[in-house]
Amino acid sequence: MIWHSMEVEGVFANLKSSPRGLSSGDAAARLTQFGPNELIEKKKKSLFRMFLDQFLDFMILVLIAAALISGFIGEVTDTIAIVVIVIANGVIGFVQEYRAEKAMEALKKMAAPTATVLRDGHPETLPASVLVPGDMVVLEAGRIVPADLRLTETAYLKVDEATLTGESVPVEKSIEVLPDREIPLGDRKNMAYKGTFVTYGRGTGIVAETGMNTEFGRIASLLQDTEEGKTPLQKRMTVFGRKLAAAVLVICAVVLGMGLLRGEPPLLMFLTAISLAVAAIPEALPAIITIALALGARKLIRLKALIRTLPAVETLGSVTYICSDKTGTLTENRMTVEELFFNGRLISAEDLAGGKGKEDTGSVFLAALALSNDAQVGSDGELLGDPTETAFFDIAMKRGFDKSNLEKTHRRVAEIPFSSKRKCMTTFHEWKGGFISFTKGAVDVLAEKTIDVMMPSGPIAMDPEEMRNLNNSMAAEGLRVLCFAMRKWDRIPEDLSPENIERELTMIGLVGMIDPPRQEAMEAVSLCRSAGIRTVMITGDHPATARAIAGKIGMMEDDAEAVITGMELEKLSLAEFEDRVEHIRVYARMAPEQKLKIVEALQDRGQYVAMTGDGVNDAPALKRADIGIAMGITGTDVSKEASAMILLDDNFASIVYAVREGRKIYDNIRKSIRYLLSTNSGEIWTLFLASLVGLPIPLLPIHILWINLVTDGLPALALSVEPAEEEVMNRPPRPPGESLFAGNLGFHAVWVGLLMGGIALCVQFWSLRVENTHWQTMVFTVLCLTQLGHVLAIRSEKESLFKIGLFSNKYLFGAVMLTFLLQLATIYVPALNPIFKTSPLTAQELAVTLALSSLIFIAVEIEKFFIRRKENPRTTR
Repeated sequence: MIWHSMEVEGVFANLKSSPRGLSSGDAAARLTQFGPNELIEKKKKSLFRMFLDQFLDFMILVLIAAALISGFIGEVTDTIAIVVIVIANGVIGFVQEYRAEKAMEALKKMAAPTATVLRDGHPETLPASVLVPGDMVVLEAGRIVPADLRLTETAYLKVDEATLTGESVPVEKSIEVLPDREIPLGDRKNMAYKGTFVTYGRGTGIVAETGMNTEFGRIASLLQDTEEGKTPLQKRMTVFGRKLAAAVLVICAVVLGMGLLRGEPPLLMFLTAISLAVAAIPEALPAIITIALALGARKLIRLKALIRTLPAVETLGSVTYICSDKTGTLTENRMTVEELFFNGRLISAEDLAGGKGKEDTGSVFLAALALSNDAQVGSDGELLGDPTETAFFDIAMKRGFDKSNLEKTHRRVAEIPFSSKRKCMTTFHEWKGGFISFTKGAVDVLAEKTIDVMMPSGPIAMDPEEMRNLNNSMAAEGLRVLCFAMRKWDRIPEDLSPENIERELTMIGLVGMIDPPRQEAMEAVSLCRSAGIRTVMITGDHPATARAIAGKIGMMEDDAEAVITGMELEKLSLAEFEDRVEHIRVYARMAPEQKLKIVEALQDRGQYVAMTGDGVNDAPALKRADIGIAMGITGTDVSKEASAMILLDDNFASIVYAVREGRKIYDNIRKSIRYLLSTNSGEIWTLFLASLVGLPIPLLPIHILWINLVTDGLPALALSVEPAEEEVMNRPPRPPGESLFAGNLGFHAVWVGLLMGGIALCVQFWSLRVENTHWQTMVFTVLCLTQLGHVLAIRSEKESLFKIGLFSNKYLFGAVMLTFLLQLATIYVPALNPIFKTSPLTAQELAVTLALSSLIFIAVEIEKFFIRRKENPRTTR
């Protein structure tokens, strides 16, 4: 039903209720019919199924196959190592998914626990869960709305709907019919929604919807129906795993076939092919990626960003769009006086000051701001009350006009409360032997009630039309404008009716307020622009306010279509919206499902989307985004549980630091992959070429295991903490569809591996020719040492090691030295010779091995030189 467009009498008739509420018997029957006023969760996966799902990733399946093969050929150590890696990854994934399932629990906690309900005409305090459609609910300041209500009576009722709509100012409620059936959620002033908060006044309403049929329930349904997509790295690793498996099968088949055609023993060739398959699988890669992400998450905590799901660390580096909620994220979530019209001119809040006397115009204005005000200072020093009034209270107090001190000499003696019909309020105060009334309210209303304007030289005539134009000009800047006026009295009139009091007023001035943008948010948006990341504002606030904030922050472009409202969005077809989505910078008056629609539209255009937010209304989009970012201080439990990252300081700028860290981590993961693929490529080429030319098998299974787990593992792990390269935030995000092998990574792995294999075979061929019995040890050592030279050279894709410095990554230097010493131990420690099937090398043989191993380092440095020269012909480094 469209409750907001129905008369109150029609709502009562439709719900078969009355202002006295339901009878106890009728309520019990309806509870059976409609069910409890609670959020219902879909059936969850069992913990066992959740754990099992972690092993369906293609790369994990490839590793499981490698473990089975290793076990089949008797390599127990290799099998155990791979199984440990697979189980560790499964446990991490299980923990992440289990945490994500807590979002619904947090949502349920936000529901109102009790409510004041009329049953049989008498008020009762009942659990909110037993409310049914047709119940009459009493609302008071400080209470959470227990269900979706069509309001039937209001007395200065204001409701904070920020967590549902994003509106930063409490909404004044009324019972007037709203004929527009498509009016946005934030404009339905005759409705009060479950989970919102009453800040002022009182009212009654009839329960229209309960449980999953409430707006809160619709968000819960969106959370349940929203699937989390794979991260960019997960997608790329899936493709990588498939390509790797296919390549391994082809190479193994070729080696097996060629050996059999040459007349080699079938069993020997089968074992060789199996060894080749195991050599091709980078067993350490999943563990290295997991550890790199974990180290990144640990560093991000120091940057005030808490990572809830490890893949989110890398996703940060892929982000092309940041969709941010306005209230509390880009803004400070507090109303502040920004601009005033005073003494005939517009001034900033900083320029308002009081004079020495009571009749000084500045002093009168500040006194009006302080006295015509119901805000108070709490025990903790925080301002309590309506956000608009706390803004007035704050500006007056900071200029020495403390309300409590002023009331000692300017006691409030009468008042006419605020009315939504009159759109103003008036207070009477003792003033210089007489009395003064201060009236504040909407500009268009007070323009008809004022006759002149206060000026330093005395009141002058006022033009109502000029006052309205000024109001429109200030409102166009996103300001919420109120007018202050006054009138002096010899005594308090007996007739305190608004018609008698609120007339023949003198305007004091206009006050323009705004929820100001965070300073750090402005800087962060600028940094995002230089990093090629687009920022978008999505809010439930009004378009003029949203546009003004976006302009101050630097999000707007010279495009009339850069702002769109929720109603305008609903009128667009999916195709029309997707054509425009990349040009829109501000979305105003948005409903929760529309935020989700925006994220999905950007993703359909191939963008990687980060969504920031702090309210319940953000949760579905936070979950669907490539990375959801919740606010740690102001954020609701729902938004935190639906997110992948939480900003512990609510600082939008922390996102930029996190993006930088994410880009660095992805770069380092690519470096690790480049290193591991080149290493495995070298092993494959060595075995393949030896088989091709009829040489004996150059590497034994124990050699392959050592290279894959030690020579590969330690340096690759140290690469994960490589410092960020200089241009990491001065380049655009990676293209969404970019392959893991982009930037010639695949070609690099092939040619470096081929060179490694060629060097190893040259050593083998020469050793056999001179009848050197240590030839297999030399081949084993050459492959290990060429990889150490290679890892030093690929610390940067462009810059020379001599520029970035050998010791700038002390962990990598330590890993290289440790691996080198361990390799020497396999050669020169007698107890290890039988295990590794090695023999001690002579000084001459070791020198030859070291010299040949350095060729890889030299070759890669030459490659980087040509890359630099291609990008900048004048580069000579």
